[in-house]
Amino acid sequence: MSSFPPSQTGSSSPASPSLTGSCVIAQSGGPTAVVNASALGAIEASLAAPCVTRTLGAAHGIEGVLNGKLFDMGCEDRRELSLLRCTPAAALGSCRYKMSDPEEDAADYLRLLGVFRRYDVRYFFYIGGNDSMDTCRKISGFLADAGYACRVVGIPKTIDNDLCGTDHCPGFGSAARFIATACMELDRDVRVYEKGRVTIVEIMGRHAGWLAGASALAAHAGGGPDLVYLPEVPFSMERFLADVAAVYRRRGSCMAAVSEGVRDADGRFVSESPEGGRDVFGHAQLGGLAALLAEAVRRKTGFKVRGVELSLLQRCAAHAASGTDIGEAWDAGSFAVAQALAGASGKMVSFERGGTHGEYACRLTLVPLEAAANREKLVPRGWINAAGNNVERAFVDYALPLIQGDVRPPMENGLPRFARLRLLPAEPRG
Repeated sequence: MSSFPPSQTGSSSPASPSLTGSCVIAQSGGPTAVVNASALGAIEASLAAPCVTRTLGAAHGIEGVLNGKLFDMGCEDRRELSLLRCTPAAALGSCRYKMSDPEEDAADYLRLLGVFRRYDVRYFFYIGGNDSMDTCRKISGFLADAGYACRVVGIPKTIDNDLCGTDHCPGFGSAARFIATACMELDRDVRVYEKGRVTIVEIMGRHAGWLAGASALAAHAGGGPDLVYLPEVPFSMERFLADVAAVYRRRGSCMAAVSEGVRDADGRFVSESPEGGRDVFGHAQLGGLAALLAEAVRRKTGFKVRGVELSLLQRCAAHAASGTDIGEAWDAGSFAVAQALAGASGKMVSFERGGTHGEYACRLTLVPLEAAANREKLVPRGWINAAGNNVERAFVDYALPLIQGDVRPPMENGLPRFARLRLLPAEPRG
């Protein structure tokens, strides 16, 4: 693969005349430590573009667009906007809203078209993951069929790192860094007593084990999980209990990191709710895996055991954010706007890894939305050991560059100073 400097951007679309009109920027899905950095990149680039008459933010993702709840980002104080770079979560608000296929039910799309016409929207940027890219794909196709000139570009976001069409995804590097750091600290805690204990750490990840695999970075740094279980390998309770007992006998204690999405040989989630609850996208409701496994270990072995669920801390731990992640997230937002102005539409921003002699480099490019919509990128089986209870060095080599770089946000009274946006409603024109 060719070598290029980190975060270099390249043109992936032929130059076309820019459209004149408003742009809408929206956020969707689970929050991350850097999703606001992507929004900032897009906001700053669009505010600087002469052909963009107004830069609008959507309240709570596509739901805000459908309801005509839009903010005028040009009214924000520029210093407050700049603080988005180190502000976690979704400053514009997020949502989990599934739009039907327009061929089956066009009601939402007709509402959206009406809003776009009232606000003269000619550019739409949606920051999100798999489902969000599908939403982008549907909207792009509908607008094209309706003959409405509007360029639609998706900006990748997910801590799960399971988005296809890109080497990695903004949000993952910071979450990985937090997970690795937390596991290193837990390792110091659980090994201080003469009588050891078993510690089970539950980590996010429904179908892909990128986040759980990141816990192995702690062991690489000198102290972390002895065992790591990913959803890519069927989970056996019997084998898990045997693994834990073997490590405990050898070391006098044991730490195991387990993805919340581990499934048994029949494909059933170990932690799936007995009630079988599902979200609007049909995803099973998961939770309580650490407690479930801790009780199983206690009953089988009698060891002192504790379950730890990192939970939402993985998503918005801005204090552990990766400088590389923040920089790439901002680049993705800025690049999306530049490419749309040049004529791109129906595309998603993608990260292409390069570099030589072990050095990390990354270039931004575009891929069709179809390459990412409703698809999941799993950890390669070759990056997981044969026993299925840890990751190989290849995983560590992949993840390490993404957690580099220290970023300290502005502080106020000993605490981080996050952005305080006014979020003033935008009125239709004409």
